[in-house]
Amino acid sequence: MHTHDLSKWRHAHVFSANSASAERGTQAVMWITLAMMAVEIGAGWWSNSMALLADGWHMSSHALALGLSALAYAAARRYASDRRFAFGTWKIEVLAAYTSALLLVCVAALMVAGSIDRLWSPRPILYQEAIPIAVIGLLVNLLCAWILHRAGHTHHDHGGHTHGHSHHAHDEQHPQHHDLNLKSAYLHVVADAATSVLAIAALIGGQMHGWAWLDPVMGLVGALLIVLWARKLIADTGKVLLDCEMDHGVVAEIREAITADFKEGHTQLTDLHVWRVGKDAYAVALALVTHDRALTPERVKTALAIHEEIAHVTVEINLCA
Repeated sequence: MHTHDLSKWRHAHVFSANSASAERGTQAVMWITLAMMAVEIGAGWWSNSMALLADGWHMSSHALALGLSALAYAAARRYASDRRFAFGTWKIEVLAAYTSALLLVCVAALMVAGSIDRLWSPRPILYQEAIPIAVIGLLVNLLCAWILHRAGHTHHDHGGHTHGHSHHAHDEQHPQHHDLNLKSAYLHVVADAATSVLAIAALIGGQMHGWAWLDPVMGLVGALLIVLWARKLIADTGKVLLDCEMDHGVVAEIREAITADFKEGHTQLTDLHVWRVGKDAYAVALALVTHDRALTPERVKTALAIHEEIAHVTVEINLCA
């Protein structure tokens, strides 16, 4: 039985932290969205504007999604030290983002149904009353976008780390390592801003030219935009949840490091698993076959230590007879 200190062989499984600014920003935007949602839905029913109603109901889904994002941050923080989570609680945030994307698709379907109904059964619209409400909705959306954008910058500056490896440029072009939960909240707000712009355009066109059909048509256009944005978010979060990231640049760098650093022992990489456990943190499990009897897991971990995004490494070494 061991009687000495084992702490140096143990480590924490909290690979993603410092989400306080993102959580606060998401909560603030949620309450603002709830207030504006109530105003837009009431004004839409009163003025009989499908575009305004669609924008209001769409905003209600955003309020739900934003609440889900805020709840995910709180749950990830609360259970961060829970040993039941093998690699931390970050994927709670990713699951919330995935669910938010599905909510966007549901809202788009409702917008399509409502718009088609208005195309077949046109109703008079109170343009003078509806336009100011739509403009206020747009301004609120822009305010919310600014809050989340600021929270994202604060979160990134203090919650992550930078490195100079070759795949970093790839990540800058495709920022998959960013906060997907915050990204989902931001996407909901941006989508709502876009539907507000379309609602304003539809209402002005209808008022100036009598194009009542423009109101439901803009609802259809808004639904299409939302589906396109939701599809990208579903793909990004789905890859994380399914551990489908073996095409990431860090995987190629691990292979290169093993080949370059241990070629003298005819060392071969026979098995490699890489999956994300934080916003920019990865766990690695690999197996090697080698003729080098001096090769140890510590040497392999040291060779991979230059890649700061690798937060957890498990090495299996098999000697070739």
